[in-house]
Order: sequence, then structure tokens, then C-alpha cells
Amino acid sequence: MTVYYYKATDQKGKFVEGSLEAPDARAAAENVRQLNFYPVEVSEQKISSGFSLDLKLPAADYFKRTSQKELLILTQQLGTLVNSGLTLDESLASVSRLSDKESTRKMLTGIHQRVHAGSSFAEALAEHPRVFSKLYVNMIRAGENGGLLGDSLDRLADFMEKAEDLKQNIRSAMMYPCFLVFFSVAAVLFMFAVVIPKFSTLFDEAGQALPFISRVMLGMSELVMQYGWLLLLLFIALAGAFALYLRSDKGKTNWDTFLLKVPLIGDLIRKVEVSRFSLTMATLLKSGVPVLPALNIVRTILSNRVILAAMEPLHHGLKGGKGLSGPLKQTGVFPAMAVHMITVGEASGKMEEMLLRVSHTYDKEVARAIKQVISLIEPILITFMAMVIGFIVISMLLAIFSINEINF
Repeated sequence: MTVYYYKATDQKGKFVEGSLEAPDARAAAENVRQLNFYPVEVSEQKISSGFSLDLKLPAADYFKRTSQKELLILTQQLGTLVNSGLTLDESLASVSRLSDKESTRKMLTGIHQRVHAGSSFAEALAEHPRVFSKLYVNMIRAGENGGLLGDSLDRLADFMEKAEDLKQNIRSAMMYPCFLVFFSVAAVLFMFAVVIPKFSTLFDEAGQALPFISRVMLGMSELVMQYGWLLLLLFIALAGAFALYLRSDKGKTNWDTFLLKVPLIGDLIRKVEVSRFSLTMATLLKSGVPVLPALNIVRTILSNRVILAAMEPLHHGLKGGKGLSGPLKQTGVFPAMAVHMITVGEASGKMEEMLLRVSHTYDKEVARAIKQVISLIEPILITFMAMVIGFIVISMLLAIFSINEINF
């Protein structure tokens, strides 16, 4: 006889779990039914040997998670199946079979089993908060309550696709500056560690006094050669301390305040947050989520603490019946054009449509702002690194000229 673990629901729909002995899984499921339970999961219970070595790493767990791209494809597939006339139960069964990733397939199977046992789709999704956000769960709940689950899934897919496009635009735009910085720093370190030491030997043999900047370069090269590992550890320690500081509430707030004050960067961050706010708010309102719960959900997706703090008086204004546009203007965070468009939408009774227009407008503004920032970052980086490398080359040339007693 084998010991089987089971998870089931009773006649009231509550979940129960336990273990029992049976010759096989089918017999174990039948025994669970005889207990007046409805089996959801039946699996063989592994007996521990008393000693185990758990080598599970956080990185390994990370790669098992369902990515945003996978979630987008899953949402699109589920929306297509539901809108084609299949029941949610049938759609979930189909989507779980289509998944190539074992962890995602296992998660979808569990969700399907819960829905099949009588749970709502939103409640089943809420069991996986690391995959399905509050926004996702609440839009599904609103769709279920209004009988428009297919429409909610389609809106979610559109929302996720636009959000993913925005992320990809920012990442692709920053790719070249990052590579430029990396290779420039690598070139400077190569000169300090390989090129300058060869000149240092030559200068020592000459035994003549060198210009000041040449001595500075040689000293820096010697420092890198002898204490490079210590400098690396110091850099890692400082980076770690800064990362810990940013994790604190005070550190995150101070950093976000600083970024908003940086020319061009602050304007870009503001436009990104306006686009996120407008798109998320419009998507939730169109799905039937009330305005106050929608605002609470929107606050969870804003990344800048300063802009997030401005949502608090907006929340109080909505609770006091002041509408959205008035308190939004008083925050002083959102651009005047965005506030004006939302005011027009509120007055005309087309708030959702106007919020979508605001999002679409600021998506274009974000694209232009990114190009503007990159067009300035690239020449600044190139000029700075050219000056650094040029300074190194000139210092070495001056030393060579001084040895050969060449007069300028």
C-alpha cells in the first residue's frame, strides 16, 4: 500500500487536505469520494529519509516563475477561447495543456481544479500573487461579476501588451549607453593595468624626473595593479550599501525626489507615470471596477514615491465627492495638459476614453523624451571618455618627451 496526499473540497466548498493509504492513485481518489469529499488533487506522498540536502537556489526559483511575456500570451489565449464560446472550465483545461513550461502548467492545472470545484476564477488567481497582480485579479473579478469575462481578458491583454511595449522601448533605448559605458571603463582599466606599466619600466630605467600629470598617471596605474582587488571590493560594498539605502522608505523617497529634479530625466519619469496611471485607470474603469478601488490598485503600480504620495490627497478628494480632475490638479504632479484632458473627459461623461487618449498621447511623449535623453547622453559619454583617454595619452607623451629632452 502507498500513502497518498489529497486536497479536496467538502459539500460546503471548503478545502480539506490529508493523507490515506491506497494501492494506486485512482483508488485513493475513490476513497476520498467515499469520505464525502470532492478530490481536487491526489498525489503520492514521499517519505522523508530523515536527512535531506536542499540545494534549491533563489535563481533557480526565479527561472521557474511565469514571466510577463508568458502571462500575456496566456491571457490572450484564454480570452480567445472564452470569446469563442467555450466555458471557463474548458478554456482553462485547454490553456493548461498548451503551456510548455512545467511550473506554469502545474499552476494552471491547480487553478483549473479550483474553478472546477466551484471556486471563482478571481479567487483561484489570488492564490498566486507572485504571478497575478491585484490589478489582474480585480479586473477578472469585475468581469466575472458583470458577465463580461471575455472582454476583461481582452482588455487585460491589451493593457499588458502596451505596458510591455513601454518597458521594451526604455530598455532598448538604454542598451547602447550601457554598452558604451562598459567598454569605455574596460578600455581605461586595460590602459592602467597593461599599457601604462610598460611605460613605467621604461621611465624607471631613464631615471629622470617626469611631469606632474605623468607621475599622477603612473601612481594611479600602480594603485590599480597592487590594490585592484581591494578597490573592487570597496566598489561592491558601496554599491551594496547604496542598494540597501534605496530599499528603505527614506532612501527610496530621497532618490525619487532627486530623479524628478534632474533635467530631462525627471520629465521622462513624470510622463511614464502619467501614461501608467491613465492606461491602468482607464482599463479598470472600462472593466467595471469602481473608481476608488481602481485608484487603490493604480497606486500599487506607480514606482516613483513622490508621485505615489500625491495620490493620497487624490484618494481623499474622490471620497469627498470632488471628482478626479480637481484633486488631480491640486497634486501639482501631473502635467497641465493631462489634467485638462481628464477634466474634459469628466465633464463630458467619457472619462475612460479620455484617459486612454491621455495614455496614448503620453506614450508618444515618452518615446520622444527617450530619444531626446539618449541623443544627449551619447555625446556626453563619448566626450567624457575621450577626455579621460586623451588625458592618459597626453601624460604618457609628455613623459616620453621629457626623457628625450624635446623642447616645445
